[in-house]
Amino acid sequence: MIGRLSGKIVYKRPPALMLDVNGVGYEIEAPLSVFFDLPDVGEAVTLHTHLAVREDAHVLYAFASEGDKALFRSLLKVSGIGAKMALAILSGMGADQFARCVQAEDSASLVRVPGIGKKTAQRLIVEMRDRLDALDLSDVAIMPGATFSSPQSVHRAPSPASEAADALVALGYKSQDATRMVKAVEAEGATSEELIRAALRNAM
Repeated sequence: MIGRLSGKIVYKRPPALMLDVNGVGYEIEAPLSVFFDLPDVGEAVTLHTHLAVREDAHVLYAFASEGDKALFRSLLKVSGIGAKMALAILSGMGADQFARCVQAEDSASLVRVPGIGKKTAQRLIVEMRDRLDALDLSDVAIMPGATFSSPQSVHRAPSPASEAADALVALGYKSQDATRMVKAVEAEGATSEELIRAALRNAM
């Protein structure tokens, strides 16, 4: 099991990134909130990881804290919740806000996450209520309010707006909805990470 990786960022294209660990490139998927705190391409970072072994692929998921990873693993145990939906939850509201929604039985906030309907929201509240007590979420990553550097790449990068829209589509939003969400918050000079963060906050 690969539980943690430390290396240099090769690229970051939300919700995917590549980490160079001693010459080996690891392709990783992560909640969008992880990208808000990532350093620039070429710089070092340590991420907590979960390896999912499927028949058709081995997929690495990365998190900023052990608490986020523990919550992700716990979400996978809920009936009807897969990795994509678990990432959507951690992307849309973060572990801290999710815990508050469950404790307050706030299903209205949960259904704003793409792919979650009323029945799934209720199931999450019921099944996660007791599990949250057993999780240590003291170090969960909280979506920051800082300004982030633009991603760098050796290839010609897409515009921040299109990159942000693509990330939202990967999260589960419909293409037209993702484009609309980004246009609603688009500002001159904004990075893709800033647009994603603003779009998610508007949606929630």
